[in-house]
Amino acid sequence: MDWGSLGFGYVKTDYRFVSNYKDGKWDEGVLTEDDTVTISESAGVLQYAQTCFEGLKAYRTQDGHVVCFRPDMNAERMANSARRLEMPVFPEDRFVDAVKKVVKANLKFVPPYGSGATLYLRPYMFGSNPVIGVKPATEFQFRIFATPVGPYFKGGIKPITLRVPDFDRAAPRGTGHVKAGLNYAMSLHAIVDAHNQGYNENLYLDSATRTKVEETGGANVIFVTKDNKIVTPKSNSILPSITRRSLMYVAKEYLGLEAQEREIYIDEVKDFKECALCGTAAVLSPVGKIVDHGKEYNFGMEKPGEITQKLYDTLTGIQMGRLKAPDGWLFVVE
Repeated sequence: MDWGSLGFGYVKTDYRFVSNYKDGKWDEGVLTEDDTVTISESAGVLQYAQTCFEGLKAYRTQDGHVVCFRPDMNAERMANSARRLEMPVFPEDRFVDAVKKVVKANLKFVPPYGSGATLYLRPYMFGSNPVIGVKPATEFQFRIFATPVGPYFKGGIKPITLRVPDFDRAAPRGTGHVKAGLNYAMSLHAIVDAHNQGYNENLYLDSATRTKVEETGGANVIFVTKDNKIVTPKSNSILPSITRRSLMYVAKEYLGLEAQEREIYIDEVKDFKECALCGTAAVLSPVGKIVDHGKEYNFGMEKPGEITQKLYDTLTGIQMGRLKAPDGWLFVVE
């Protein structure tokens, strides 16, 4: 495989993990070469979008090991998503074990160290039995597939432009804090509209007052103050990003910076010197400009800010084994 030519897209690998829930319990689960899913035309996932998912990566480290980055956090987050969507929790220890099994079964698809590519893992769960009335399904399927992906940004990370849209991402007491498929379906029209208007992404405000910064359609956001403090929005309708939480720890424990989670008003954005999006796919995406209905907030479009770059280098250094990881962050597969 030409690792250097990989984009961020789906490539079929040899094995995936499948487990079914029926009569109140999960079966043992299997690794299978079959990449198709056969369900009823009236399956709960098709009728009422009863589904949730996760995303994480496996890497080859500098010393030759294959590791996964904090899969226990993904297991916990998926459990919370399942509870909110009236789905049975797939046991967290079995989740981590299944992740390891899928990586081990697809070792030849784990890109070499230094290639810039990784093995992306997609655990997901959905209601599989026929449902017509508006109610939860009673049977479910949990699956994990793997696909090798290239760097999210070809040619290095470059600052992007966000807009504050007229759309809302999540209701104040809705499902914005869980990784439900329906949240992402709601964002598709807004992101296409943003692209059509020349922007890279949408920066959503809180739906109740439309005065506070929340997140984008697929990533949390962090800011850097003029005195180098890291600040990230606090809200009950924001997805708790594992990358963001890891970066906040890195900021404090590795870089010696003050880091806080608090409400951030859109009017404050002009006072920050750096901005970036954070998530599994790209780790950190520097933001060069935010446009709020004609009002522009500029952070520099030429290159990532100094603190953003340090955060990126430190976290990727931990993930790739160049820096010592905190206890429990790297799960060794081989």
